[in-house]
Amino acid sequence: MAAVVKEIRMRQNEAGEPIRTVYIGGGTPSTLKKDAISGINQVLTSTCIAEFTIEINPGDATSEYLRFLRAEGINRLSIGIQSFQDKLLQLIGRRHNAAQAIEAVRMAQEAGFENISIDLIYALPAQTMEQWKADIETALGLGIQHISCYGLMYEEGTALTSMRNNGELTPTDEDTENAMYDYLCERLKQAGFVHYEVSNFALPGYESKHNSSYWDGTPYIGIGAGAHSYTGSVRSWNPNNLDDYIRGIKRGDLERESERLTEQDRYNEQIMLGLRTRRGIPASLPHNQAVVERMTQEGLLRRTEDEHIVATMKGLHVLNRIIEDLMI
Repeated sequence: MAAVVKEIRMRQNEAGEPIRTVYIGGGTPSTLKKDAISGINQVLTSTCIAEFTIEINPGDATSEYLRFLRAEGINRLSIGIQSFQDKLLQLIGRRHNAAQAIEAVRMAQEAGFENISIDLIYALPAQTMEQWKADIETALGLGIQHISCYGLMYEEGTALTSMRNNGELTPTDEDTENAMYDYLCERLKQAGFVHYEVSNFALPGYESKHNSSYWDGTPYIGIGAGAHSYTGSVRSWNPNNLDDYIRGIKRGDLERESERLTEQDRYNEQIMLGLRTRRGIPASLPHNQAVVERMTQEGLLRRTEDEHIVATMKGLHVLNRIIEDLMI
């Protein structure tokens, strides 16, 4: 943590403009002690910070800790709930239960947080549509402002992937996963949430300012071991190894790897990131307009009144293929 604070000091003028958003992610930052949070905040404090988010594990939440975070100027929480079904939480190795998740949101609201996001996962092994619908209703009943929902990904080296490979669990089939996503989008729309990015839904005015900056190409500074930074034309990243990171910070000459993005790189990223959002991409951006026309006729893309191209609901199910076909 001392290295993190020192890196912030070392790089505080790197942005060239006021810092507008801060996001303390993880890992599990809610395991940090109060003095660690205060140490970070002391070198970050600025009246220009409009959105200051920290990720919270429900099992770490206490009224005292949440009141402390709010007093430190943190004004947004991202709570990693994942599910309100205890058996599913156990299956994916979470250390909280549904009651703790609900209580964490309640305590956060009592602590003064008025901008709360929760994460949910669908297409979990053995998860039924009825359970998924119940999770969404529970989430809506909490009075929160933002919901991020992700289909389960089987990452190499994880326990779930090993269980799948050994035949100990059966992944959700594609049709069911698509049906879960469709229901999610429709139900949250009914509840007044804006579907502003593939996996993100917010009440009007509560879209994540920080995450939106990634999608629209705003420069950012990443602090900590393995953290990435972006200037608009150059991407750099800190050493992944924690010991190497700390030694570099102590010496004052942290060696970051970097790459300069080519015009092709930047074009491809505009396509990839823009099509994930409600705003989409400028209609004039794609080099292959014939592909755009074909996909529009197939009902995968549509043109908006302000001359942007966005993915339809049908297109969102095959978004990776659309993006690949439009890249160069």
